[in-house]
Amino acid sequence: MEQIAIGLALLAVMFALLASGVWVAISLLGVGMVGMMLFTPAPTGMALATTVWGASDNWALTALPLFIWMAEILFRTRLAEDMFTGLAPWLTRLPGRLLHVNILGCGIFAAVSGSSSATCATIGKMSMPELMRRGYDEKMAICTLAGSGTLGLLIPPSIMLIVYGFVAEVSIARLFIAGFLPGIMLIIMFMSYTVMWALMNPDKTPPSDIEIGFAEKLYASRRLIPVMCLIVGVLGSIYTGVATPTEAAAIGVAGALLLSWAFGSLTWGNFASAVMGATRTSCMIILIINGAAFLSITMGFTGIPRTLAGWIVSMDLSVYTLLFVLTIVYLVLGCFLDGTSIVVLTTGIIQPMIQAAGIDVVWYGIYIVVVVEVAQITPPVGFNLFVLQHFTGRNILYVAQASLPFFFVLLAAIPILVAFPQIALWLPTTMLSR
Repeated sequence: MEQIAIGLALLAVMFALLASGVWVAISLLGVGMVGMMLFTPAPTGMALATTVWGASDNWALTALPLFIWMAEILFRTRLAEDMFTGLAPWLTRLPGRLLHVNILGCGIFAAVSGSSSATCATIGKMSMPELMRRGYDEKMAICTLAGSGTLGLLIPPSIMLIVYGFVAEVSIARLFIAGFLPGIMLIIMFMSYTVMWALMNPDKTPPSDIEIGFAEKLYASRRLIPVMCLIVGVLGSIYTGVATPTEAAAIGVAGALLLSWAFGSLTWGNFASAVMGATRTSCMIILIINGAAFLSITMGFTGIPRTLAGWIVSMDLSVYTLLFVLTIVYLVLGCFLDGTSIVVLTTGIIQPMIQAAGIDVVWYGIYIVVVVEVAQITPPVGFNLFVLQHFTGRNILYVAQASLPFFFVLLAAIPILVAFPQIALWLPTTMLSR
C-alpha cells in the first residue's frame, strides 16, 4: 500500500504542474525529481545525468528528426494541391465523391509525414476551401479531415511508433510493418462510413463537375507519381530489410529534397524553415522522452510499476477487461495531454502490466496509437480540432460535434484490433520470419 500512496502523491504533483501551465517535459522531470528526493535513497543528480544521457544516446532515435525533417520539406511543396487535382478525377463515381479525397489524401500524406496535425493541416489547407466552393456539406468535410488526419500517427513512418519503440525497447521496423494493415483498415472504415452517409444524404453531395477520360485522369495524377515512389522507396526499404528505419529516413530526406527542387519550392528560405521546424519539433519530443525516462527510473526505484503489475495479476483480470480499463484511462488522458506525452508517460508504468497479462508488445504499440488517434479529436486538447478550427473559423465545440462520426469509427476499430490481433501481427510475423 505504501507504493500506491507514493504513486497517488506523485500523480497529484504531476496534475498540479500540468494545470499550472508548466511544459509537459519539465513536469515529468519535476515529478521524477520530487519522487527521487523524497521517496528513494538514490542520488538524484547522478541518476538524472545518467538517465538523460542514456535516453539521448541511442542510434535508433536518429530516425525521429530525419522523418520530421522529411515531413517539413514536403509540407512546403505543392503536395496537397497535387493530391487534390490528382485524386479528384478518380473518385467522381464513388458516393461521397470528393470527400474521399480528404481520406485518401490524408492516408498518402501520412505515409510521408508521420504527424497527425501536419497531415490534417496540409490536406485541410487545400481541400476545405475547394469543398466549400463546390457545395459539399461542411460538417462532413470537417469530419473526414479530423478523423483521417489521425492516420499520420499510425501509417508508417509514424513518429508516434518511433517514440513508442524507443521507450518500450521494441523494434521500430517491426512496428512500422505492423502499422500498415491497421492503417489500411482505418482508411476502408472511413471510406465505408462516407459512402453510407452519402447514400443516406444524397441531397448533401453536389453532382460531379469532373468528366474526363482515362488518359486525362492519368495526366492529372502525374505529380502524385514521384510522391508515391518516395513512399514506396522509404517503406519498401524497411519492409524488405534493405535499410534500417534510420537509413530509410535518410533516403526519405534526400528524396524529399529532390522532389522539393523538382516542384520548384526548394528555396533557401524554405530549406531554413524546414530545418528550424524539424529542430523545434525534435527537441520538444526528445525533451519529453528524457523527462519520461527519468520519471520511469524514479518509478522503478520506488517499486510502483512492480506493485501495480502484481496488483493487476492478483486481481486475475481477463485481457479484455484490462484493455477496456486502459482504453478508458487513455481516453481520459487524451482530454488533457498530446499523444506523444501520453505514450512516453504511460509506457514505462503500464508495460509490466501488459507483459504480465501476456499481451504482445508490438500489438500493444499499434493499440495505443489507435487509442491516441481517438484522443486527437477529443476536446479540449484534440490537436486536430484546433487545426480545423483555424481553417474553418468555427468554434471548437462545432468542430468537435462535426467530428463525432469518425470518433466512433475510430472507437469501433479498437475492439476489431482486440478481436483480430493478426491484423497488426500477421505482416511482421510473415515478413520477418523469412
